[in-house]
Amino acid sequence: MDYSLFTVTLLVGTGFIAGIINTLAGGGSNLTLPALMVMGMPADIANATNRVGVFLQNVTATFGFRKAKKLDNADIMPVMIPSLLGGVVGAFAASYAPETWLKPLLLSAMIGMTIIMIVRPTMIAPPEGTVPFKVREKPSAWIALFIAGVYGGFVQAGVGFILIAALAGTLRYDLVRTNALKMVCTLGFTALALCVFIWNDQILWIPGLILASGTMLGSYLAVKMAIKANPKHLKWFLFVMTVCGSAAALLSD
Repeated sequence: MDYSLFTVTLLVGTGFIAGIINTLAGGGSNLTLPALMVMGMPADIANATNRVGVFLQNVTATFGFRKAKKLDNADIMPVMIPSLLGGVVGAFAASYAPETWLKPLLLSAMIGMTIIMIVRPTMIAPPEGTVPFKVREKPSAWIALFIAGVYGGFVQAGVGFILIAALAGTLRYDLVRTNALKMVCTLGFTALALCVFIWNDQILWIPGLILASGTMLGSYLAVKMAIKANPKHLKWFLFVMTVCGSAAALLSD
């Protein structure tokens, strides 16, 4: 494996940008996965190695949102349980399913989210003052979170959009708290996915940790940006990232 100045800079730089994108919206893995594959990794190894940066990025963001009092402890377990169950299913699927399945899944998720953002934007960004539901009050939220977990366990790229649709769309959280809970859910099923990938010896740790140094810094800064940002600006950032994610999925080889 080549650890030249170019590849290290590429990993740290793309990790930093991806950390910001993943914390505020989703789709950062559309940058980090190609960066890992530039180093010569097959898609399945890059998919597994990418989770190291995602996991540590989510740890950073979770602590950041909690410190800022944007993460309610009472909401954590109800949303994590279905996403964790889905994550187990998705991680095992990722270890044994053909690599050709990755692009259709990513493409479907990105295009679907773009259509929702255009046709029903209030589904993703509830009006200010909307009181969120509890998971027990919305059985559809349990199903949506389970599906998000399956997708996240299978392929990390774009899972943030799926979780935003589940949390904001069914439970009606505002975008800041949605992003906070999104990072907690992603942390949970990414940890499970990592265990599966470690068991199958699919992770290259050195590039994974180099990437993580960038994602952690990007996530740290993004939490501060999310807390201070105007909700309308967050909504537009989410929309732009959704369109970019769709374009990346369409153009990827």
